[in-house]
Amino acid sequence: MGLLRGEEVRPWVRVAFCAMDDAKRMSAIRDIWRLVLAVIGVIAIIRELRKPSEERTWHGKVADLVPYDFRMPTIGRVRSAYWNPEGSILSGKVFGVGWTLNLGALTRMAGNWGAREDSNPHPSERDLESS
Repeated sequence: MGLLRGEEVRPWVRVAFCAMDDAKRMSAIRDIWRLVLAVIGVIAIIRELRKPSEERTWHGKVADLVPYDFRMPTIGRVRSAYWNPEGSILSGKVFGVGWTLNLGALTRMAGNWGAREDSNPHPSERDLESS
């Protein structure tokens, strides 16, 4: 029984979650997220340990979605994860499970957004009145 079969959440679960103040609710969500990432990390480690030792890479993706990397961090991988203007905004963590914010890509996108704003300025009120 439960949400998977189209039923509602048990009333006591709804009351317990709604009775929390915002700080406790955010803390609970953060704890759940950490637990999910820890479980995914355990799955990744088990996956690597099941491979023959010469085939273990200690990095990859769980379910082709969540990246993991348990290799020793290097300067090149830190730079690639945190400052790669040609990459995507989210990149795999340098060490661990999940994603990190690529500040280089974010800066590139902000620059592109600013350039687009400069090339297409918003019409002023005076321009709207004259047309």
